[in-house]
Amino acid sequence: MIQVTRFNGAVYFINAELIQSVEATPDTVITLVNHEKVVVRESVPQIIAEFISYQRLVHNPNLEIENNGEG
Repeated sequence: MIQVTRFNGAVYFINAELIQSVEATPDTVITLVNHEKVVVRESVPQIIAEFISYQRLVHNPNLEIENNGEG
């Protein structure tokens, strides 16, 4: 799961495995595999970084993840 923030300030968790695409329109829109769209405050690079961190955690939990100040 990755954490995102809706524009009303509500924190939301999305199953990263269900993300089909992420685009800036200019708001960040996450499209899920069921075609549901979620508009969030985070930027596209932030969502991608969260997705990569999630994938690393799932596929190699012993890998140290370096925090580069994003997120």
